[in-house]
Amino acid sequence: MDIPFNTRQLDELMAAEDIDALLVTSKHNVQYLLGGHRFFWFDYMDAVGVSRYLPVVVYFRGAPEASCFIGNAMEGFQIENEPIWVTRIKAEAWGVRDAMEMALDAVRERLGTEARLGIEPSFLPVDALPVLEGHGKYDLADSEFLLERLRACKNETELDLVEQASDRTVAAILEVFSQLEPGMTKRDAVDRLRLAEVERGLVFEYCLVSAGSSYNRAASDDRLEAGDVICLDSGGNYRGYIGDLARMAVLGDPDAELEDALAEIDAVQQAARSTIAAGTLGREVIAAGDARVAQSPFADKLAYVTHGMGLVSHEAPRLTATGPVPYPDTDADAPLMPGMVLSVETTLWHERRGFIKLEDTVLVTEDGHRAVGDVGRGWNVCGQSALVTA
Repeated sequence: MDIPFNTRQLDELMAAEDIDALLVTSKHNVQYLLGGHRFFWFDYMDAVGVSRYLPVVVYFRGAPEASCFIGNAMEGFQIENEPIWVTRIKAEAWGVRDAMEMALDAVRERLGTEARLGIEPSFLPVDALPVLEGHGKYDLADSEFLLERLRACKNETELDLVEQASDRTVAAILEVFSQLEPGMTKRDAVDRLRLAEVERGLVFEYCLVSAGSSYNRAASDDRLEAGDVICLDSGGNYRGYIGDLARMAVLGDPDAELEDALAEIDAVQQAARSTIAAGTLGREVIAAGDARVAQSPFADKLAYVTHGMGLVSHEAPRLTATGPVPYPDTDADAPLMPGMVLSVETTLWHERRGFIKLEDTVLVTEDGHRAVGDVGRGWNVCGQSALVTA
C-alpha cells in the first residue's frame, strides 16, 4: 500500500530536531499517519480495565518501511477488514505499559538503547514514562509541533472529508431550524441536531446553542419564545475531520435590526475571506477582518478570528496569538499554502437580541479559495424549509 503522507517532509522535520524515531500516541496523529485508521472501539472513551487504550505508531527517520504499529488486542479485526500500510503490527496491547513495552522493543531492535525519541507530551500518559526511563538512555523531544506542520496542508482525500463534514453539518443545522417552534427547549434543539448529524453519517461532537437575549451557549430547559434568535454552532465529525460551522435562525420574521446586525457580521466575514489565497500572509487575513470590525457600529461588541482546522479544531496554520484558544502566531508571517483549511468566525454580542454569529470553513486553493458548507448564511426562519437570506 502507498504511504499516505509525505515521508520526505517528515524526515526533514525530524532531522531539523535531530529526532531518530517518533512514538506517536494521539488518536488524531495515529489516524493521520495510518491513512485514516481509527479504532472504532475506543473512538471516544479510552478507559479499559485498570488502564487505557494507547495506540502507538513508531516511525524511524529515513526508514518508513521499519515502522511499527501497536494496537489493542481487538484492533486486528478492523485492520483485517481495512488494511493499513504499516506491515509490522502488534495488535496485542490492553493498556499503557504493555503498549509502550512493545513500542520500545521495536526501538531497541533498530536503534539500541540510546536515541532521541519524539513524543507527544499532551497525549502520553504519565505511567508510560517509567517504561521509557527504564529501558534505555532515551532523550525525549516534544514532537507535537512537528506533526502539526506535517498535517498543515491537506491532500485531496482530506479536503473531501472536510467538505463532506461541513456540508453535512450545515444540512443538519438547517433541518433542525425547520423543526423548531415556540415552547421547545434549547435541549430539544441540541437533541434534534444530534440525531440529524448521525443520520447524515456524522459523529456528533458538540453543539453550542443560544436563544433569545441570553449569551449562554449550553443546552438547557430554557424555552424558546416567538421572536427569539437561535444560534447553532456545531462540530460534526466525518471520519475524523471536523465540520465546525455556525448558522442563525429566528422564530418569526427577521426585522430590520436583525438584518442589519447579521449584515455587519457577514461584512467582516467577507472582508477576511476575500484575502484568503495561496501566498497571502497569515497576518493579512487577520488584519482584513480586524479592519472591517473597526468600521462597524458594533465594533465594541464584535469578535473576529480566523484559525486553522482539520483533524483538530485549532491547528496549523496559526494566524494569531490573540484568539480564543491560546497559542503563538507561528504562521502570521508565513504565506498560506494550497490545501490549508481555515475557519473564519465573527460573533456579535447584541445588547437586545443576544448572541449572533457566523462561522465558515474555507479551503485555500491554487487560484484563491473555496468555501464549503456555504449555505444558510442569512436569517433562517424556524418552522420553514425555505431560507430567508440576509
